[in-house]
Amino acid sequence: MTDVVVIGAGPAGVMASLRAADLGARTTLLTSGAFGGMAANDGPVPVRALAHAARLMREARQLGAYGIKVSEPLLDYGALLARVADVVGDVGRNSALRAQVDVAGVTVLEGGGRARFSDAHTIETAAGRRITADKIILCTGGVSRSLPIPGFELTATHSDAWSLSAAPASMLVIGSGATGAQVTSVFNAFGVQVQLFEAGSRILRTEEPEVSACVAAAFRAAGVVVHEDFGAIEAFEPTAGGVRMIYTKNGERKTAEAALVVSAVGWTGDTEALNLKVAGVEVDERGFVRTKAHLQTTAPHVFAAGDITGKRMLAPQALHAGVVAATNAVLGRAEHAAHPVNPVGSFTDPEYAQVGLGEVQAREMSDVAVASVGFDETTRAIIDGRTVGLCKLIVDRRSHAILGCHIAGERAVDVVQIAAVAMAAGMTVDALARVPLSFPTYAGVLGRAAAVAARAVNRDRGASTLSAPDYA
Repeated sequence: MTDVVVIGAGPAGVMASLRAADLGARTTLLTSGAFGGMAANDGPVPVRALAHAARLMREARQLGAYGIKVSEPLLDYGALLARVADVVGDVGRNSALRAQVDVAGVTVLEGGGRARFSDAHTIETAAGRRITADKIILCTGGVSRSLPIPGFELTATHSDAWSLSAAPASMLVIGSGATGAQVTSVFNAFGVQVQLFEAGSRILRTEEPEVSACVAAAFRAAGVVVHEDFGAIEAFEPTAGGVRMIYTKNGERKTAEAALVVSAVGWTGDTEALNLKVAGVEVDERGFVRTKAHLQTTAPHVFAAGDITGKRMLAPQALHAGVVAATNAVLGRAEHAAHPVNPVGSFTDPEYAQVGLGEVQAREMSDVAVASVGFDETTRAIIDGRTVGLCKLIVDRRSHAILGCHIAGERAVDVVQIAAVAMAAGMTVDALARVPLSFPTYAGVLGRAAAVAARAVNRDRGASTLSAPDYA
């Protein structure tokens, strides 16, 4: 009998197994596929590699504006996929913590197929292994949600889109969250005719309205057909050249066709094969494992971390949750996995990112000042010809605390990390405004927004403030 079995070798599972072993527990890590899970093999790593290729395509098309004459770039999709495979392999060898896990003494069982509970404390794999453990940590991640629509089996997932042998001539993307927006942006840059469908009133509904509007406008300017509030899907049906989507709005029946339809309508926990009832583990109405704040499930000896819980489904948060779940499982503690500062972002064109509260939520809690600076006002963006975007900073008028930062534009994901560090450190907006950020950089847009906000909150109380020069 082992002390801890961790199921799933994504970020949460890897960190859970490493932490458990470091705490002295005999630990076994099971994974149905390759070490690293979705993040390394089907998520951020391959997606970011494709997004980088898309960036290179866009920048190559910009060369003429700087007097550099080259022919129109051509995409060799097969060669690109080979590069992506190289990147995934390199990350797996050097950046996925495999060496640390081995040194810690974790028993890693890869490629054993799906794992399931055969009784409350015993895990059986498809390959026939049976392991009994005192504590079990579930980190199997999530899967794309399906819809009860006729012909839905004709659609693809983002995973299918990344693994195509060639870029299709046309594509419909259903759903405009982070996944749908990334698929749209990447394949549009590759020359694919993309239509993006969003049932709600705007794309990227979890972002600030200004950010959503900015990204939607940029998509349209790049040739993407963006359908917001498009109606309801009736069915999908095959055509000679691909798939037809039939949908209705206000009683009017419409169709759209493409070589490929990618569904990005949400995520659910990857729990179907686990036989959770045997262990007394419950899932919620969305299909995610129910957990308490300290990541214990409805079975006291079973913990869960990462996407399978439906909470903050991002790699950095999964890493942290894995550590917390293992700590609590091994030591019997009740540490909480929640972190007050959680920057998120996406590598679309333009990028978008956020940390902290949105304006509506912030105004419900306190009196706030809002500063917004456009990328077309900032020096580095003008130099680089990347003037689409904005930085929005939300500040508490009384305490001068930074409550939220929302950015759309070039290098938004990198810039928002600065705001996240400032918030985690408890810096006031005045202190951030005084940091002499290098010039000209994209970080300058945040410094400028901080200077504007600092002046606003100090002017409110008739005080003056010393801040960095108002340029960026």
